[in-house]
Amino acid sequence: MMNRRTMFKTAGVLGLATIAGISALPLSAQEMMTTASGAFEGRSNHETTGSVKVIKEGDRTFVELGDDFMLDGGPDPRVAFGKDGVYDPETKLGALLSLTGKQRYALPPTMSSDKYNEVYIWCEVAGVPLGVASLN
Repeated sequence: MMNRRTMFKTAGVLGLATIAGISALPLSAQEMMTTASGAFEGRSNHETTGSVKVIKEGDRTFVELGDDFMLDGGPDPRVAFGKDGVYDPETKLGALLSLTGKQRYALPPTMSSDKYNEVYIWCEVAGVPLGVASLN
């Protein structure tokens, strides 16, 4: 049974989630679709492992690193795309949030993942890849 206090708490959580751009309601399987996936391999003497997926949710696209993601370290790691072994600096999605675990990066509405076949963990300072995942 919902009383006034519960109703206001629920409304507040849903309102804050909506303001932050986060859906508080679960998405159906039809609204969320994996368009590509792969597994990281280390580069430049770094250990990078784990899965990655490109996900479409409604009209938004995300790069999602899996629960099993792990990077041994490196200065200023960034998440970006590349194609056929060539990193594209115009596709940076942001700084790596954590060296381990699941994390998501939103693509800008003007960027399409369709023309890329790799996800990079890129060291901005040294200008080298720390890990690359080929997408299938």
